[in-house]
Amino acid sequence: MYCINRRSSNVRRARFTVAEVVELTLGFYKRNCIEGLFLSSGIIRSPDHTMEQMMLVARTLRRDHGFAGYIHLKTIPEASPWLIEQAGLWADRLSINLELPSDHSLKAFAPEKNGGTIKAVMGQVNERIVEAKEERRRFSPAGQSTQLIVGADDATDRSVLETSGTLYQRYGLRRVYYSAFSPIPEASSVLPVKPPPLQRENRLYQADWLLRYYGFTVEEIASGGEGGMLDLGIDPKLAWALKNRERFPVDVNRADREMLLRVPGLGARAVDKILSARRHTRLRMEDLGRLSSGLRRARPFLIAADYHPVGGLTDRLDLRQRLVTPSSQLSLF
Repeated sequence: MYCINRRSSNVRRARFTVAEVVELTLGFYKRNCIEGLFLSSGIIRSPDHTMEQMMLVARTLRRDHGFAGYIHLKTIPEASPWLIEQAGLWADRLSINLELPSDHSLKAFAPEKNGGTIKAVMGQVNERIVEAKEERRRFSPAGQSTQLIVGADDATDRSVLETSGTLYQRYGLRRVYYSAFSPIPEASSVLPVKPPPLQRENRLYQADWLLRYYGFTVEEIASGGEGGMLDLGIDPKLAWALKNRERFPVDVNRADREMLLRVPGLGARAVDKILSARRHTRLRMEDLGRLSSGLRRARPFLIAADYHPVGGLTDRLDLRQRLVTPSSQLSLF
Protein backbone atom coordinates (compact mmCIF):
# COMPACT_ATOMS: atom_id res chain seq x y z
CA MET A 1 0.00 0.00 0.00
CA TYR A 2 2.91 2.38 0.62
CA CYS A 3 4.69 1.76 -2.71
CA ILE A 4 4.09 4.02 -5.69
CA ASN A 5 4.98 1.11 -7.98
CA ARG A 6 2.52 -1.38 -6.50
CA ARG A 7 0.48 -3.36 -9.01
CA SER A 8 -2.73 -1.43 -8.35
CA SER A 9 -1.04 1.96 -8.69
CA ASN A 10 -2.04 4.03 -11.70
CA VAL A 11 1.47 4.78 -12.96
CA ARG A 12 3.01 4.29 -16.36
CA ARG A 13 5.22 1.20 -16.63
CA ALA A 14 8.53 0.72 -18.43
CA ARG A 15 10.70 -2.30 -19.06
CA PHE A 16 14.28 -3.01 -20.18
CA THR A 17 15.32 -6.15 -21.99
CA VAL A 18 18.29 -8.18 -20.74
CA ALA A 19 20.42 -6.88 -23.63
CA GLU A 20 19.52 -3.25 -22.85
CA VAL A 21 20.46 -3.54 -19.17
CA VAL A 22 23.76 -5.22 -20.12
CA GLU A 23 24.55 -2.52 -22.68
CA LEU A 24 23.70 0.32 -20.30
CA THR A 25 25.77 -1.18 -17.49
CA LEU A 26 28.83 -1.77 -19.66
CA GLY A 27 28.59 1.70 -21.17
CA PHE A 28 28.51 3.45 -17.80
CA TYR A 29 31.16 1.14 -16.35
CA LYS A 30 33.64 1.71 -19.18
CA ARG A 31 33.26 5.48 -18.75
CA ASN A 32 33.95 5.14 -14.99
CA CYS A 33 30.48 6.47 -14.16
CA ILE A 34 29.59 3.47 -11.99
CA GLU A 35 31.32 0.76 -9.97
CA GLY A 36 28.56 -1.80 -10.21
CA LEU A 37 24.93 -2.68 -10.80
CA PHE A 38 21.99 -2.90 -8.40
CA LEU A 39 19.13 -4.60 -10.20
CA SER A 40 15.52 -4.87 -9.04
CA SER A 41 12.25 -5.43 -10.84
CA GLY A 42 8.52 -5.61 -10.62
CA ILE A 43 6.94 -8.95 -11.53
CA ILE A 44 6.89 -9.58 -15.29
CA ARG A 45 4.57 -12.45 -16.29
CA SER A 46 5.59 -14.57 -13.29
CA PRO A 47 8.15 -14.67 -10.46
CA ASP A 48 10.18 -17.33 -12.30
CA HIS A 49 10.28 -15.36 -15.55
CA THR A 50 11.34 -12.20 -13.70
CA MET A 51 14.07 -13.96 -11.71
CA GLU A 52 15.35 -15.64 -14.86
CA GLN A 53 15.64 -12.29 -16.65
CA MET A 54 17.59 -10.78 -13.74
CA MET A 55 19.86 -13.82 -13.50
CA LEU A 56 20.55 -13.63 -17.25
CA VAL A 57 21.69 -10.02 -16.89
CA ALA A 58 24.27 -11.01 -14.27
CA ARG A 59 25.37 -14.11 -16.16
CA THR A 60 25.76 -12.25 -19.45
CA LEU A 61 27.80 -9.49 -17.82
CA ARG A 62 30.13 -11.93 -16.06
CA ARG A 63 30.47 -14.74 -18.59
CA ASP A 64 30.17 -12.98 -21.95
CA HIS A 65 31.73 -9.61 -21.15
CA GLY A 66 34.10 -10.33 -18.24
CA PHE A 67 32.40 -7.68 -16.11
CA ALA A 68 34.43 -7.25 -12.89
CA GLY A 69 32.19 -4.70 -11.17
CA TYR A 70 29.86 -5.24 -8.24
CA ILE A 71 26.47 -6.87 -8.89
CA HIS A 72 23.61 -6.82 -6.39
CA LEU A 73 20.42 -8.64 -7.37
CA LYS A 74 17.06 -8.21 -5.64
CA THR A 75 15.61 -11.73 -5.57
CA ILE A 76 11.95 -12.61 -6.10
CA PRO A 77 10.60 -14.59 -3.08
CA GLU A 78 8.20 -16.81 -5.04
CA ALA A 79 10.77 -17.71 -7.71
CA SER A 80 12.19 -21.22 -8.13
CA PRO A 81 14.99 -22.02 -5.64
CA TRP A 82 17.09 -23.19 -8.60
CA LEU A 83 16.87 -19.75 -10.25
CA ILE A 84 17.83 -18.00 -7.02
CA GLU A 85 20.82 -20.32 -6.65
CA GLN A 86 21.84 -19.56 -10.22
CA ALA A 87 21.65 -15.85 -9.46
CA GLY A 88 23.98 -16.34 -6.50
CA LEU A 89 26.64 -17.82 -8.79
CA TRP A 90 26.97 -14.53 -10.70
CA ALA A 91 25.99 -11.83 -8.19
CA ASP A 92 28.14 -10.43 -5.39
CA ARG A 93 25.13 -9.93 -3.14
CA LEU A 94 21.53 -11.13 -3.07
CA SER A 95 18.76 -9.38 -1.18
CA ILE A 96 15.10 -9.96 -0.49
CA ASN A 97 12.89 -7.36 1.16
CA LEU A 98 11.09 -8.38 4.34
CA GLU A 99 9.35 -4.97 4.06
CA LEU A 100 7.88 -4.74 7.58
CA PRO A 101 8.97 -5.99 11.02
CA SER A 102 5.91 -8.11 11.82
CA ASP A 103 3.70 -10.61 10.01
CA HIS A 104 0.68 -8.63 11.21
CA SER A 105 1.89 -5.48 9.44
CA LEU A 106 2.85 -7.44 6.35
CA LYS A 107 -0.69 -8.85 6.07
CA ALA A 108 -2.19 -5.40 6.56
CA PHE A 109 0.03 -3.42 4.18
CA ALA A 110 1.39 -6.01 1.74
CA PRO A 111 -1.15 -8.87 1.70
CA GLU A 112 0.35 -10.51 -1.40
CA LYS A 113 3.69 -10.96 0.36
CA ASN A 114 4.27 -13.87 2.71
CA GLY A 115 6.70 -13.47 5.60
CA GLY A 116 7.24 -17.22 5.86
CA THR A 117 8.14 -17.51 2.18
CA ILE A 118 10.56 -14.57 2.40
CA LYS A 119 12.33 -16.04 5.44
CA ALA A 120 12.49 -19.45 3.77
CA VAL A 121 14.38 -17.88 0.85
CA MET A 122 16.70 -16.13 3.31
CA GLY A 123 17.40 -19.49 4.94
CA GLN A 124 18.06 -21.12 1.59
CA VAL A 125 20.47 -18.39 0.50
CA ASN A 126 22.26 -18.46 3.85
CA GLU A 127 22.77 -22.24 3.60
CA ARG A 128 24.29 -21.87 0.13
CA ILE A 129 26.57 -19.05 1.28
CA VAL A 130 27.85 -21.13 4.20
CA GLU A 131 28.35 -24.20 1.98
CA ALA A 132 30.22 -22.15 -0.63
CA LYS A 133 32.60 -20.75 2.00
CA GLU A 134 33.32 -24.21 3.35
CA GLU A 135 33.92 -25.55 -0.17
CA ARG A 136 35.86 -22.44 -1.22
CA ARG A 137 33.69 -21.67 -4.19
CA ARG A 138 31.82 -18.56 -5.26
CA PHE A 139 28.24 -17.89 -4.21
CA SER A 140 27.04 -14.40 -3.30
CA PRO A 141 30.38 -13.59 -1.63
CA ALA A 142 29.09 -10.28 -0.21
CA GLY A 143 26.25 -12.11 1.56
CA GLN A 144 22.60 -11.10 1.61
CA SER A 145 20.63 -8.13 2.89
CA THR A 146 17.06 -6.91 3.33
CA GLN A 147 15.05 -3.73 3.78
CA LEU A 148 12.47 -2.61 6.34
CA ILE A 149 10.05 0.26 5.85
CA VAL A 150 9.93 2.53 8.91
CA GLY A 151 6.90 4.61 9.85
CA ALA A 152 4.22 3.06 7.64
CA ASP A 153 2.90 0.92 10.48
CA ASP A 154 2.83 1.42 14.26
CA ALA A 155 5.94 -0.65 14.97
CA THR A 156 8.27 0.81 17.59
CA ASP A 157 12.01 1.11 17.13
CA ARG A 158 12.41 -1.70 19.65
CA SER A 159 10.32 -4.10 17.52
CA VAL A 160 12.18 -3.06 14.37
CA LEU A 161 15.53 -3.76 16.02
CA GLU A 162 14.28 -7.06 17.48
CA THR A 163 13.40 -8.16 13.95
CA SER A 164 16.81 -7.07 12.68
CA GLY A 165 18.58 -8.88 15.51
CA THR A 166 16.70 -12.10 14.68
CA LEU A 167 17.58 -11.78 11.00
CA TYR A 168 21.28 -11.29 11.78
CA GLN A 169 21.40 -14.27 14.13
CA ARG A 170 19.18 -16.71 12.25
CA TYR A 171 19.97 -15.95 8.62
CA GLY A 172 23.44 -14.41 8.76
CA LEU A 173 22.40 -11.20 6.98
CA ARG A 174 25.13 -8.67 6.26
CA ARG A 175 22.89 -5.62 6.38
CA VAL A 176 19.37 -4.55 7.20
CA TYR A 177 18.49 -1.31 5.42
CA TYR A 178 15.93 1.07 6.87
CA SER A 179 13.79 3.22 4.61
CA ALA A 180 11.55 5.94 6.03
CA PHE A 181 7.96 5.79 4.79
CA SER A 182 7.09 8.57 2.37
CA PRO A 183 3.48 9.52 1.56
CA ILE A 184 2.36 8.81 -2.00
CA PRO A 185 -0.44 10.16 -4.23
CA GLU A 186 -3.82 8.45 -3.98
CA ALA A 187 -2.71 6.70 -0.79
CA SER A 188 -4.81 4.27 1.23
CA SER A 189 -6.59 5.77 4.24
CA VAL A 190 -4.79 3.33 6.54
CA LEU A 191 -1.43 4.97 5.80
CA PRO A 192 -0.07 7.87 7.87
CA VAL A 193 -0.67 11.31 6.41
CA LYS A 194 2.83 12.49 7.31
CA PRO A 195 6.21 10.72 7.04
CA PRO A 196 8.14 9.86 10.22
CA PRO A 197 10.98 12.20 11.23
CA LEU A 198 13.90 11.48 8.92
CA GLN A 199 16.10 11.46 12.03
CA ARG A 200 14.37 8.22 13.05
CA GLU A 201 15.87 6.40 10.07
CA ASN A 202 19.31 7.74 10.99
CA ARG A 203 18.99 6.65 14.62
CA LEU A 204 17.99 3.14 13.53
CA TYR A 205 21.12 2.88 11.38
CA GLN A 206 23.23 4.00 14.35
CA ALA A 207 21.48 1.48 16.61
CA ASP A 208 21.97 -1.24 14.01
CA TRP A 209 25.71 -0.49 14.02
CA LEU A 210 25.83 -0.89 17.81
CA LEU A 211 23.97 -4.16 17.46
CA ARG A 212 26.38 -5.59 14.90
CA TYR A 213 29.78 -4.24 15.91
CA TYR A 214 29.67 -2.93 19.49
CA GLY A 215 28.18 -5.81 21.47
CA PHE A 216 24.97 -4.02 22.46
CA THR A 217 21.71 -5.93 22.85
CA VAL A 218 18.37 -4.66 21.55
CA GLU A 219 17.18 -4.23 25.14
CA GLU A 220 20.16 -2.03 26.00
CA ILE A 221 19.75 0.13 22.91
CA ALA A 222 16.00 0.55 23.35
CA SER A 223 16.40 1.47 27.03
CA GLY A 224 18.03 4.74 25.96
CA GLY A 225 14.68 6.12 24.81
CA GLU A 226 11.08 6.04 26.00
CA GLY A 227 8.15 3.82 25.02
CA GLY A 228 10.25 1.60 22.77
CA MET A 229 11.38 4.54 20.62
CA LEU A 230 14.94 5.77 20.25
CA ASP A 231 15.82 9.27 21.44
CA LEU A 232 15.84 11.44 18.31
CA GLY A 233 17.89 14.17 19.99
CA ILE A 234 21.05 12.14 20.62
CA ASP A 235 22.66 9.02 19.19
CA PRO A 236 21.79 5.66 20.83
CA LYS A 237 25.24 5.15 22.31
CA LEU A 238 25.20 8.46 24.16
CA ALA A 239 21.60 7.83 25.22
CA TRP A 240 22.63 4.50 26.78
CA ALA A 241 25.62 6.07 28.53
CA LEU A 242 23.50 8.83 30.06
CA LYS A 243 21.01 6.21 31.32
CA ASN A 244 23.87 4.15 32.81
CA ARG A 245 26.08 6.83 34.36
CA GLU A 246 27.02 4.55 37.24
CA ARG A 247 29.18 2.54 34.79
CA PHE A 248 31.38 5.57 34.13
CA PRO A 249 34.00 6.94 34.07
CA VAL A 250 36.15 4.05 32.87
CA ASP A 251 39.93 3.86 32.99
CA VAL A 252 41.38 3.63 29.48
CA ASN A 253 44.44 1.87 30.90
CA ARG A 254 42.45 -0.89 32.61
CA ALA A 255 38.97 -1.28 31.09
CA ASP A 256 38.25 -4.23 28.83
CA ARG A 257 37.37 -3.84 25.16
CA GLU A 258 33.65 -4.38 25.73
CA MET A 259 33.41 -1.44 28.13
CA LEU A 260 35.60 0.86 26.04
CA LEU A 261 33.30 0.22 23.06
CA ARG A 262 30.46 1.66 25.14
CA VAL A 263 32.16 4.99 25.67
CA PRO A 264 30.51 7.73 23.57
CA GLY A 265 32.96 9.11 21.03
CA LEU A 266 35.17 6.00 20.86
CA GLY A 267 34.82 3.96 17.68
CA ALA A 268 35.90 0.35 17.24
CA ARG A 269 39.14 1.28 15.49
CA ALA A 270 40.02 3.83 18.17
CA VAL A 271 39.41 1.23 20.89
CA ASP A 272 41.69 -1.27 19.14
CA LYS A 273 44.40 1.42 18.90
CA ILE A 274 44.01 2.14 22.61
CA LEU A 275 44.32 -1.54 23.53
CA SER A 276 47.45 -1.84 21.40
CA ALA A 277 49.09 1.36 22.67
CA ARG A 278 48.49 0.72 26.37
CA ARG A 279 50.59 -2.44 26.22
CA HIS A 280 53.64 -0.21 26.01
CA THR A 281 52.71 2.86 28.09
CA ARG A 282 50.12 4.38 30.37
CA LEU A 283 47.91 6.50 28.17
CA ARG A 284 47.41 10.21 28.86
CA MET A 285 44.72 12.49 27.44
CA GLU A 286 47.23 13.78 24.90
CA ASP A 287 47.71 10.22 23.66
CA LEU A 288 43.95 9.68 23.39
CA GLY A 289 43.67 12.84 21.31
CA ARG A 290 45.97 11.26 18.74
CA LEU A 291 44.15 7.92 18.81
CA SER A 292 40.57 9.18 18.56
CA SER A 293 38.87 12.12 16.86
CA GLY A 294 35.92 11.86 19.25
CA LEU A 295 37.75 12.79 22.44
CA ARG A 296 35.49 15.78 23.17
CA ARG A 297 32.49 13.48 23.60
CA ALA A 298 34.45 10.74 25.32
CA ARG A 299 36.25 12.95 27.85
CA PRO A 300 33.55 13.04 30.58
CA PHE A 301 33.35 9.23 30.53
CA LEU A 302 37.08 8.49 30.79
CA ILE A 303 39.93 8.29 33.26
CA ALA A 304 43.50 8.55 31.95
CA ALA A 305 46.92 8.58 33.57
CA ASP A 306 46.80 12.37 33.92
CA TYR A 307 43.04 12.94 34.01
CA HIS A 308 40.14 12.19 36.30
CA PRO A 309 36.84 14.06 35.85
CA VAL A 310 36.73 16.58 38.69
CA GLY A 311 33.60 16.16 40.78
CA GLY A 312 32.36 13.38 38.52
CA LEU A 313 31.32 14.95 35.24
CA THR A 314 28.93 12.08 34.55
CA ASP A 315 26.86 13.30 37.53
CA ARG A 316 26.23 16.71 35.98
CA LEU A 317 22.57 17.34 35.16
CA ASP A 318 23.59 19.44 32.17
CA LEU A 319 25.93 16.82 30.69
CA ARG A 320 23.61 16.14 27.76
CA GLN A 321 23.48 19.82 26.84
CA ARG A 322 27.27 20.10 27.12
CA LEU A 323 27.81 17.22 24.70
CA VAL A 324 25.15 17.95 22.09
CA THR A 325 25.81 20.72 19.60
CA PRO A 326 22.61 22.78 19.13
CA SER A 327 21.18 22.60 15.62
CA SER A 328 21.16 25.79 13.57
CA GLN A 329 19.70 26.93 10.27
CA LEU A 330 22.37 27.10 7.59
CA SER A 331 22.57 30.12 5.32
CA LEU A 332 23.00 30.03 1.57
CA PHE A 333 24.80 33.39 1.56
